[in-house]
Amino acid sequence: MSDGPAVVPPRWCKDAGGAGPRYHRLRMVIEKAILSGELKEGEVLCPERDLADHVQVSRVTVRKAIDHLVRDGFLARRPDSGTFVAGSTVRAHRLLSYASSLIRHGCWPGSKIEWIERSTSHPSPEEMMTLGLPGDSRVARLGRLRSSAGRPLAIERTSISVEFLGDTFDVTSSIYKALADADFRPVRAIQRILACNIDDPDASMLGVTIGAAGLLTKRVAYLASGRAIEFTSSLFRGDADCFVTELTNLDN
Repeated sequence: MSDGPAVVPPRWCKDAGGAGPRYHRLRMVIEKAILSGELKEGEVLCPERDLADHVQVSRVTVRKAIDHLVRDGFLARRPDSGTFVAGSTVRAHRLLSYASSLIRHGCWPGSKIEWIERSTSHPSPEEMMTLGLPGDSRVARLGRLRSSAGRPLAIERTSISVEFLGDTFDVTSSIYKALADADFRPVRAIQRILACNIDDPDASMLGVTIGAAGLLTKRVAYLASGRAIEFTSSLFRGDADCFVTELTNLDN
């Protein structure tokens, strides 16, 4: 990474409009600039104070946006040197190939899907933050229990703004097929994988004891415009079959 002087905030920093919290909008603007190559690997961001003045937000907002980008591997902090654009090899492990991984996520041969929720309501704080939605908007929620050979394996809970999916019953099998049919096809995703303990009612549905080990994935899918369209939390029982995930390097 370069140790050069801080760059002057470019024009893309002004394009932070839209719905949702300000830090989320700023985060998406910086992420888009990184993915497009406008911000290049090793490039140093300007100081948080200068960036806050440039986009007319508080330093707290800037710090929160940068914290999220560091967490997801787009940026890296170096003590006494500033914040830099991380290498593509770091980000590649957080981006899934749509064709190879996203649309096939959680699908096992012979798997059975049981719908456990189809509802529409106002977004939760996590959904507002992740999808960039105002509090008076509405989201469609779809919950599915996946089983194989008669054994429950995972619970998937998906949230999508009703502007992209108005009726949850439009989804008969694949959520991504329903989105593609409506001309809202996600093109990339960021997925986090976390260890957890399974509590009720999920433990009962998965057929495990309360407190059993589990694996939680949280995936956010994006349109080509950079807009977050889908947020899915998937809870897997700890003794489920292994995962196979294809990773796509941004340089390819």
